[in-house]
Amino acid sequence: MQSKLVSFINVLRSHEVRISTAETLDALSVIDLLGYRDRDILRDGLSQALAKTPAEKLTFVRCFDQFFQFDTGAADSSRKPLSHTDEDAESSRGEPLETERPSLDLAGEMAADPSLRSQLETPLMQMLQADDRDGLALSIARAASRSGLSGIQMFTQKGQFTRKILDEMGEAMIRDAVLDLERRQSLALPELQGYRDRLRELVRDHVEREYLLQAHGRNRRFMDEVLSKAKLNNIEYHYQHQVYELVRKMARKLATRHSRRRRVYRRGQLHMGKTIRRGISQDGVISKLYWKSVKKDRPQVLAICDVSGSVAAYAKFLLMFLYGVQDVLPRVRSFAFSSHLGEVSGWFNQHPVEKAVELVNFHYGGSTDYGNSLLDFAKLALDDLHSRTTVIMLGDARNNHGDPRLEVMQSIYQRAGKVIWLNPEPRNLWGSGDSEMPRYQRCCHYAAQCNSLQQLERVVDQLLCYN
Repeated sequence: MQSKLVSFINVLRSHEVRISTAETLDALSVIDLLGYRDRDILRDGLSQALAKTPAEKLTFVRCFDQFFQFDTGAADSSRKPLSHTDEDAESSRGEPLETERPSLDLAGEMAADPSLRSQLETPLMQMLQADDRDGLALSIARAASRSGLSGIQMFTQKGQFTRKILDEMGEAMIRDAVLDLERRQSLALPELQGYRDRLRELVRDHVEREYLLQAHGRNRRFMDEVLSKAKLNNIEYHYQHQVYELVRKMARKLATRHSRRRRVYRRGQLHMGKTIRRGISQDGVISKLYWKSVKKDRPQVLAICDVSGSVAAYAKFLLMFLYGVQDVLPRVRSFAFSSHLGEVSGWFNQHPVEKAVELVNFHYGGSTDYGNSLLDFAKLALDDLHSRTTVIMLGDARNNHGDPRLEVMQSIYQRAGKVIWLNPEPRNLWGSGDSEMPRYQRCCHYAAQCNSLQQLERVVDQLLCYN
């Protein structure tokens, strides 16, 4: 049962339920206390130990019901056998027939042929003839465990594992018997084929459920990894919702990591003088520590994003990242430009990030003029820059052969604490054609190629460490 529990916890983790080692030990204690005879009590107990949020509880219940599902999907095995009329009606609906004992045709063939009887007098065939659904479910589960079904990852493996499980159960003997009856043109052939098809259907259903349970989390992690490394302007529209979810997940991870770090350093340095003086009244025994309290200006991030057609996708996800970590980096001001520049911070306060990004692209999209846009920025925010300000420029620096206004960029460099330029283009294209990147790069503390979610995450992570 312990190995079963570990496998179940791995399934939960693949479905993004956070479970620590200590919680795994708690779950083992729950099983020792409750046992596993009562399914509902075990589910409720493990839910208390492993699921922490309402969303995780819903995921837990769904995974528990699938993982510990013993019944193969059939109805109650205590149901009475159908009459001939009912058999005909059920057969017309494509559902399997139920019988409690073999027909006279198959029984006669087995009685007349000792070799056929030796082939079919197996526990598997007996369960099929008696419609022993619990026995079949247990046999399929054991064969699936021996065949390594829990490692299924791709839908193309379903047929492979179905065949492995059937071989483990001894279906080859039934298959050989069907071929033998076909050669004889026996009247018992349809009945034996029905048992074979019934078994195959049960195994296929079991593999399908296991695939949906095991492969969902693995496939999602694989797809997240692919999307995080892909160029943002290459991601097709029908993946956008999945990309938004990935950005939010990355932002939550960064916010959690850096909020913990800030809580560690929030106490500051030990104030030795005050600590010792307060201990004098207690004969020099230090009973309380005092810490230096130094008030610092809150850090400020100014994001200046080119939203022209060539780099609009990159600007969208950078803004989503920055506003996703507001709990850690609360002072974010956003500016968007193509031919002219304006502040768009208010839109992100009034609307969800996705809606605000759409408004930004609609109002400021167009042909690019970096020089004119830098002049607009100087009028709006140049006086607000100070040593605790980080300016992030995101764009390809292609200015359509206009005046780059390097003096404005130099002023930003001199006033701000840090200037970061993120360029979606490869470095070997910087300076080609109308690109002003080599000249702008001299006015930056840090310039890097950035065209994927993984690279954006790394930049935002470094920015949070800096601030």
